[in-house]
Amino acid sequence: MTEIKATNVVWHAGAVTKEDRERVMGHKACALWMTGLPASGKSTIAVALEKALWDREIHAYVLDGDNVRHGLNKDLGFSPEERTENIRRIGEVAKLFTQAGVINTTAFISPYRSDRDRVREMMDAGDFIEVFVSCSVEECERRDPKGHYKLARSGKIPEFTGISAPYEAPDKPEITVHTDKQSMDECLGTILAYLEANDYIPKG
Repeated sequence: MTEIKATNVVWHAGAVTKEDRERVMGHKACALWMTGLPASGKSTIAVALEKALWDREIHAYVLDGDNVRHGLNKDLGFSPEERTENIRRIGEVAKLFTQAGVINTTAFISPYRSDRDRVREMMDAGDFIEVFVSCSVEECERRDPKGHYKLARSGKIPEFTGISAPYEAPDKPEITVHTDKQSMDECLGTILAYLEANDYIPKG
């Protein structure tokens, strides 16, 4: 799926750099890459984090898995190959948002470690922050807000991560939150503390 077909193209550099944008905005840009099982709380945390950052006048945006599949990736299914292409595409979008000076949070299952590592490699050092949204399968299935686990158990959703398709947890994520043990405020506090300690955002 990643065959290069456009060969007669040349990258056109702009006159405004990422550093220029960061200076004007008053914070660094990065991609907070949230990964975890379905119903682990990725989208919920991402939306709450976006609001918390925005309230501090920090330019933030959420790239949500389901939302992206409504448009950019609506032509992709859930086979291993299509999951890889899904992550490759959103990785490129996250990179563009980062170059634009925005703190963007992606909320994708992104089940394969190699796919996440590939996105990390395409970004500059420090621009990719992996956030492992840890939650037991049992708790995710208990929540099951979309009813997907029930459908997967009955065989109506094939290749469902955590049930009939694998999930590879990160080896060394920059941040880990445990949504089956921590409150929302505690999870947000962990992420914000990391961003402050590493000078991505001013201390609140």
